[in-house]
Amino acid sequence: MKAGTPRDYSEDMYSVYFEVGEWEGTALNILESFVGQSPSTSISHLEFGYELAMPIQCVPDLVRLLTEKNIAIYQIVRGNKILESQRYWLK
Repeated sequence: MKAGTPRDYSEDMYSVYFEVGEWEGTALNILESFVGQSPSTSISHLEFGYELAMPIQCVPDLVRLLTEKNIAIYQIVRGNKILESQRYWLK
């Protein structure tokens, strides 16, 4: 297994950006229910989407939840691995 690849089934956290077609807060509600609302899993609202920390293995599950609610996904960007000491950087 190589970290940061589709075969990464570890609990390692990565910064992930979802560029979505938001409508009445539906995408944000889905993201919040998926990752919870603790400080280490906070969600940053950006101009066209959201950035959050999550294991790479969870990305397909979150995509499925968004598409089930007809939320358009325009881009997903995996950022850097978040070290344990950095887990509270998202605010």
